Amino acid sequence: MSKSLFDQNKPKRKTVIGVVHLLPLAGSPHYEGRFSAIRSIALEDAHALAEGGVHALMIENYGDVPFTSGRVGAETVAQMTAIVEKIRTEVDLPLGVNVLRNDGRSALAIAAATRASFVRVNVLCSARVTDQGIIQGIAFDLLRDRRRLKAESVEIWADINVKHSAPVAVRPLAEEVADTIQRGCADALIVTGSGTGQKIDLQELSDIAMTAGKTPVLVGSGANKELIHNCLPLAAGFIVGTSFKKMGRVENRVDVDRVRDFILQLALD
Repeated sequence: MSKSLFDQNKPKRKTVIGVVHLLPLAGSPHYEGRFSAIRSIALEDAHALAEGGVHALMIENYGDVPFTSGRVGAETVAQMTAIVEKIRTEVDLPLGVNVLRNDGRSALAIAAATRASFVRVNVLCSARVTDQGIIQGIAFDLLRDRRRLKAESVEIWADINVKHSAPVAVRPLAEEVADTIQRGCADALIVTGSGTGQKIDLQELSDIAMTAGKTPVLVGSGANKELIHNCLPLAAGFIVGTSFKKMGRVENRVDVDRVRDFILQLALD
């Protein structure tokens, strides 16, 4: 991925990544058997986010609940690859891939095949207790996959203290951050609240940003107009999903006016 997404020479420019939440894909309990409709809706949301002014898009299989703690099925990878490729051909923005719950290896394969720019990994290092059970870090396999696929241009964005989870054993936050960057080889870090759409802890964001140094830190949940001002000195950017939806509800479609309003507020601050 081009480093221009996080321009160190322009610290006031904050990157905004709009999330394309996919409807349930084949194999998931709520799949309705209409892949063409899923792809069309994803493409419409991607266009709406781009029209609103985001700097990049992240596509994730949000509708595939319940999620697995391990690898997703081949049908999920195939459908996500087709959707990401379609969006890439129509929307001129950097793309990212998030395969829930923690299948960073499939996300990387999709990114490499579609020339996407980054992947999101919920648990890159250590282990977390989640609603899928205990999820182990995948840094060892993921980094070797990236070398084997010659996909070093695909960045790895790793969550710290990720939402919908708890640590197996509590560690000092600074140690987790340092290990994720130095031993997990993360290219950027993501800070979230306790759940989807939940606000982050500003003190935690501050502590993570201080330890991360030059590694970019993004706000990964709860980003809204009210939160922007407090986060600006600390965050390199924002990953926004729920706040860009009609009425601020995650199950709704993207609202271009809400996207524009967020981008404008960011510029004013």
